Amino acid sequence: MKITRKVKQILSYYESDNPGTKANLARILMTGKLAGTGKMIILPVDQGFEHGPARSFAPNPPAYDPHYHYKLAIDAGLNAYASTLGMLEAGADTFAGQIPTILKINSSNSWATTKDQSVNASVNDALRLGCSAVGFTMYPGSEHALELMEEFREIAEEAKAAGLAVVLWSYPRGGKLSKDGETAMDVGAYAAHLAAELGAHIIKVKLPSDHLEQPEAKKVFEEQGIDISTQAARVREVMRSAFNGRRLVVFSGGAKKGANSVYDDARAIRDGGGNGSIIGRNTFQRPREEALEMLNKIIAIYKGQD
Repeated sequence: MKITRKVKQILSYYESDNPGTKANLARILMTGKLAGTGKMIILPVDQGFEHGPARSFAPNPPAYDPHYHYKLAIDAGLNAYASTLGMLEAGADTFAGQIPTILKINSSNSWATTKDQSVNASVNDALRLGCSAVGFTMYPGSEHALELMEEFREIAEEAKAAGLAVVLWSYPRGGKLSKDGETAMDVGAYAAHLAAELGAHIIKVKLPSDHLEQPEAKKVFEEQGIDISTQAARVREVMRSAFNGRRLVVFSGGAKKGANSVYDDARAIRDGGGNGSIIGRNTFQRPREEALEMLNKIIAIYKGQD
């Protein structure tokens, strides 16, 4: 694996990390059809745990099989596959070494009554399964946000010491945030910055809207003339908030939607300088051939070919 100049530059941003962690970041960045570009697409499949099997997989019944998702990520030429302990265990031997994997350490579920997550796996599990990284979700704004941050600190410290990379899902919700506030521009940028401050190597956030939630932040955005008029401009502001682009940021695909909306999102991420997509339901809830076609199109967009 000959590492490209672009990937070497990205790795140089992680100045405190050991060779093991940098090697795992390089594996993710140098795998698949986007290898070496600094862009990435990750397939995340934790929705069965989060939302239940029927809501997640009934639209495309082959997706009930954990092997389906490994195959989809590999055949599409993606950078990595992220999932829960049980899902990764179910295909760990068959697909060993074929694609970098990310073990999602914590999850919520549709019966939870608080904005919190349970820790369901460990760094040792990630090492046992040959993962390149661990993943964790925190909810900025939640009444449990500080506890989630403390849990993340412990897991990140252990993962980095073992030479793994760390991916942080930073999803504002709960507390005094309105529904619109969960994807507000100021809130999304703050969520990305918090993830960078907490030491995440790869940050996952939602695409922000042009809504400004916090009065104090709204005043600054308006006084400083920060451009949030287009999705690309909003992505650019998120990247600026992630240490001026010194941290890798991928954007969630969200609930299933029309193909053209997915492609428009990808173009905005590309044009705003984002590092890519972490896209689940918009692919695995479609028939396999349709999903492969969609992913191939997104790859072409990130390569500047569409």
